[in-house]
Amino acid sequence: MLAILLRQISRFGPMSVAEYMTQCLLHPTQGYYTNTDPIGAQGDFITAPEISQMFGEVIGLCLAQTWLDQGAPDPFCLAELGPGNGTLMQDILRATKSVPQFHHAMRIHLIEASPTLRQRQKECLADFEVSWGDNIAELPDLPLYLVANEFFDCLPVRQFRKTDKGWQEQMIGAEGEHLHFVLGGLAPDGMFPDRLRDSMIEISPSATALCAAIADHIAALSGAALIIDYGTWGEMGDSFQAIKGQKKISPLADPGRADLTAHVNFRTLADAAQSKAQVSELVPQGLLLERLGITQRAQSLAQNMRPQELEAHISAHRRLTHPEEMGQLFKALAITPRGSKQPAGFSE
Repeated sequence: MLAILLRQISRFGPMSVAEYMTQCLLHPTQGYYTNTDPIGAQGDFITAPEISQMFGEVIGLCLAQTWLDQGAPDPFCLAELGPGNGTLMQDILRATKSVPQFHHAMRIHLIEASPTLRQRQKECLADFEVSWGDNIAELPDLPLYLVANEFFDCLPVRQFRKTDKGWQEQMIGAEGEHLHFVLGGLAPDGMFPDRLRDSMIEISPSATALCAAIADHIAALSGAALIIDYGTWGEMGDSFQAIKGQKKISPLADPGRADLTAHVNFRTLADAAQSKAQVSELVPQGLLLERLGITQRAQSLAQNMRPQELEAHISAHRRLTHPEEMGQLFKALAITPRGSKQPAGFSE
């Protein structure tokens, strides 16, 4: 991957952070998601569904209750963006199997770019009829009940740094065999408000466009989208990072062999969606899961556990919900049709 990037920079000059992320993650032969098995204890990161089945179970029941509240449309599309190993969808399906007519009415559709992960998903969900797509334009024209867990953080961001000249785009150039950050052209006048105090701004045009498209679909055909990720409400400066072996490294250190992410700016997602659909308040993951009954589920599962299993179970519950673990860093946003009832957990 490094050789590919160096050739491109040599021919065309420095590339944006967004272009760098796209190449490193999705290059058809050398990209991170093309060549690696990133998720799980042996991978580079562990997502909430891999920590405990409880996460997917309560999220699944939240989606099912929203489906019931909206009149139980039949058929409907049950979709996930970036389904990883398929664990979250597997847990959703197990938790919802007793909801009358839910499985009969659902049409499962997964958006996944990685051939490696698609194969994992096929094995994990072998008992169900599933379709796959590369983007949401391929979703069926049906009411949409969608979950995106740790998906938006992987979408490319552009970075702009405040200098004496104004807001200049941060780019990636090369010296010899080494990549480094350089400053590019100035942002157009008025692109960023003068009130901004951060010295670095990140924007993700692909994230806002995707969120707007999801809101369009839900406004037209009904449904709900649950977006769960790490991030903040508003600007947060430089959050571009790389994870390899479950540790942070320089994002330029090992292109194509490390996961690249940036914190999600939930405010921009809400702004993109709310002109078309209803957007919930931003809810910390820990609070959402507690409202959805994760502690009661944890207590139920704990009844028949051996001491060693129980210790791991308690640790998983804490990791998902505690403010010093994932409970506060991760947030959730819901998109539903205007005037509809908010999904369970998104209102007090």
